[in-house]
Amino acid sequence: MNLANKLTFVRVFMIPLFLIFLLTNWFPAPIGKYGALLIFILAALTDFLDGYIARSRNLVTNLGKFMDPLADKLLVTSAMIGLVQLERLSAWVVIIIISREFAVTGFRILAASNNIVIAASKWGKIKTVSQMIMVILLLLNSSRLIFQWLEVVFIWASVIFTIVSGVDYIIKNKQVLVE
Repeated sequence: MNLANKLTFVRVFMIPLFLIFLLTNWFPAPIGKYGALLIFILAALTDFLDGYIARSRNLVTNLGKFMDPLADKLLVTSAMIGLVQLERLSAWVVIIIISREFAVTGFRILAASNNIVIAASKWGKIKTVSQMIMVILLLLNSSRLIFQWLEVVFIWASVIFTIVSGVDYIIKNKQVLVE
């Protein structure tokens, strides 16, 4: 268990804490809101940090290759489902995003059964970053017009990058479907 993998597991363990701040009434209004925002930002930063550490120190492991994207998906989808419950995000957005994740995961399983390893693409990374920024903006829930505009922009960017990255993933790896 190297440092990069430990950071990935820290991200996973932050999810229940994030959800407690986001969805319970255990904390007064601003503490719950800003606590959830701070925890999400810290968790999102561990995503970038663990990847950097793994690559720069040559600590890339099979556990990390499996857990890092899973931790990202758990963090982002948990946040989006919580935001649907809080009526800050439309369910159709989350359905599109989760559907893409199921499709790509199924595709990866099929590829792995044929001993094909599929690397993450730049579109997948852009998708994840756009989703994390979208969640941060929605958690911020600012009444300022610029932030409301940015929320809409990043919701649409997240949906578009989700679709583009899913289509790109399948097109680049279509040989998996014919084997």
